[in-house]
Amino acid sequence: MKRLMTVLLAAATTLMLAGCNKDCETPAGEAAPQQTYKWKLVTSWPKNFPGLGTAPERFAKEVEALSGGRLKIHVYGAGELVPALQVFDAVSQGTAEMGHSGAYYWKGKAAAAQFFTSVPFGLTAQEMNGWIQYGGGQQLWEEVYAPFNILPMSGGNTGVQMGGWFNKEINSVDDLKGLKMRIPGLGGEVLARAGGTPVTLPGGEIFTSLQTGAIDATEWVGPYNDLAFGLYKVAKFYYYPGWHEPGSMMEFLINKDAYATLPADLQAIVRVAAKAVNDDMLAEYTTRNQSALVELIEKHHVDVRPFPADVLQTLKALSHEVVAEVAAGDPMSAKVYESFSSYRDKVKAYHAVSEQAYINAR
Repeated sequence: MKRLMTVLLAAATTLMLAGCNKDCETPAGEAAPQQTYKWKLVTSWPKNFPGLGTAPERFAKEVEALSGGRLKIHVYGAGELVPALQVFDAVSQGTAEMGHSGAYYWKGKAAAAQFFTSVPFGLTAQEMNGWIQYGGGQQLWEEVYAPFNILPMSGGNTGVQMGGWFNKEINSVDDLKGLKMRIPGLGGEVLARAGGTPVTLPGGEIFTSLQTGAIDATEWVGPYNDLAFGLYKVAKFYYYPGWHEPGSMMEFLINKDAYATLPADLQAIVRVAAKAVNDDMLAEYTTRNQSALVELIEKHHVDVRPFPADVLQTLKALSHEVVAEVAAGDPMSAKVYESFSSYRDKVKAYHAVSEQAYINAR
């Protein structure tokens, strides 16, 4: 009898388990537990630096909130996990799942990358967003980064920047000769063509380099960030406009293998949060730069000056030469340049009777 009861009990248990579907695993009314993900995001900016540094922090918070805590992202400032200018390699190799930086820092890896931050005398922030989102720029950007296992997304824009801080007056192109200036990307190549010496430095090293005389001048961003770094303490003249960076787009870099492990809804959340931060940064800089410029002038008595017209004309001509040479350097750069320049010419013609015409009238 005992043997019979044991057999019957085992059979009943087997039948119950066989008939149980996935709903049996979770009590009624409760959702099945979902997998959570923890990512690292490295940046080229000092931790929580206004605008540039706070944007990835805002992104991480948005993603966690939208995902209900299923995707948590820890943000590291420059030097905390990797050096400021090693963000690209860290994401490519999977040391971190994400990064936030500027594409022109990677020109040594892919010359075409420079087009996805800013081009001298190129697109404004509004125009840059148009090219990336609706003009074919995003597809080309992904193609440039594909060999490095990186998926790029727009990560904010500072708008038209300032021309930079100088310890001497710039009255002619001759004043640029021999000038050691922190200026990365294509703008640096143009300065070199004008006789200067471009230097690439992360933001955290600019103040000391200018203070010690390691460099004679620097561009950074604009009044909001330049005030935060205290650059008015180590340079006398503040020139405009930022001919070299008329619409500087930041970037989110995402390791493609890590992205592929996310379910579709979390992938969508990452994309939506990146777009939100991209829009938010431009709004922030447009607002904060106003009051910061007033403070620089009225409180710190900064000498704000326009570049002489002939200097700008020379820099513009040199810019066209440099960009054309970069485009001729490899097939990918030529492909990106063709798309970029075509979009620029078309949007420039339209803005002549819309944005520019209105601003002139106003």
